Amino acid sequence: MGLKRALWRAGLAGAAALLAAQSPSAAATADPSLRKAANVLTIALPVAAVGVSLLHHEDWKGVAEFAVSAGLTVGSAYLIRKIVRERRPDHFDFNSMTPPDVAISDASADYLWSRYGWRYGVPAFIARSIVSYADTDGKKNHWYDTLASGALAFGFNYAIVTRYRDSQRYHVGLEAEPGGASLHFTMNF
Repeated sequence: MGLKRALWRAGLAGAAALLAAQSPSAAATADPSLRKAANVLTIALPVAAVGVSLLHHEDWKGVAEFAVSAGLTVGSAYLIRKIVRERRPDHFDFNSMTPPDVAISDASADYLWSRYGWRYGVPAFIARSIVSYADTDGKKNHWYDTLASGALAFGFNYAIVTRYRDSQRYHVGLEAEPGGASLHFTMNF
């Protein structure tokens, strides 16, 4: 993946996180229907990532890459949460940093973008933004906590997930012709 594409994705992820993290007002109360939608999306995003890989592409390599990337992202989110003692905006406890529900949503959205492109990535990032917004609106996490989860997911996906290709990268063919044969070599970029 080129540096230009990586910077574009990082900018898009950052912009989505910042937009999603903005609460309408400081005194606003959390919307229960928004929280329910976010809970559904937290489950739906990883299911969609695996579903797109298996049902649409039969891409077992992608499922393995997603499992490793998502596992590392969520595991790191839990580890950082235990090490960094950040008080939640609602003052409930000190587990605000790197929310795991946002981390799995970020890992799923980043995977879909990295593996299959923007057509799958953009809707996933919109869904991921709803999860992030619900956490910040409900005063469960600060905007920078959700941004940290996004950075974790981006980093692990960038390091692990490869781009999906429908066809083989190399193809060698031998064709019989009158008076000899021809060898064809094709490479997809």
